[in-house]
Amino acid sequence: KLGKIGDLVNVKNGFARNFLFPNKMALRKNKKNMDTYEKIKDKVLEEENNKRNEAKEILGKISDLKIKFTKECDEKGQLYGSITKRDIVDYLNNNNLKIKSDDVVIKETIKSIGNHEIEINPYVDLKETFTIEVNKN
Repeated sequence: KLGKIGDLVNVKNGFARNFLFPNKMALRKNKKNMDTYEKIKDKVLEEENNKRNEAKEILGKISDLKIKFTKECDEKGQLYGSITKRDIVDYLNNNNLKIKSDDVVIKETIKSIGNHEIEINPYVDLKETFTIEVNKN
């Protein structure tokens, strides 16, 4: 979340050396790398636009979908266990919507029946809040 593809950013030496360069997430700023980037710039930006459009499409499909869970609970409405990111990701994957666990943000732990809010952000600067309905089994 330091910058977008193609951005020129300043980072500490250790972060670049130990994380960005080994994971091929960045290049050193020199004439050779700048020339190489200029050659592939259009292709890279097109791929990023495709990813962004796919993310928008996924968010649109999720908004059409009612996310409902049915779980065992006690008399007070407290669940035996909770609803986790994994449960939400599995539910969406079963409905042909590919979401990663890192893209789901649960604002408060879901341990009771009722409506709860989650946030899904499948791409940088794209996030939307959805309501999950939890019913008694």
